[in-house]
Amino acid sequence: MLFRSTGLGKTELVVKVRGLRRQGDYLIMDADTTEPVRWHIRGAINIRDIGTILKGFLKLSTLTWLLCPTNWRKEPQHPGDY
Repeated sequence: MLFRSTGLGKTELVVKVRGLRRQGDYLIMDADTTEPVRWHIRGAINIRDIGTILKGFLKLSTLTWLLCPTNWRKEPQHPGDY
């Protein structure tokens, strides 16, 4: 995963998701940044967030991208400015 934040300027964080666990009414996502700093970060996702994520996954353009077998084997290209 790649993350950017307006608070970090043009800095891009490279992130590896370590896991997902339920805690109360939230799913907690644990992740480690690997570049340019090494941080352990956590995000709390509620049910409304899950709905937004699922809607995004159910879009035709996303589904065709997800189900294309070559996408699972190739190294992802950088998305450019996002």
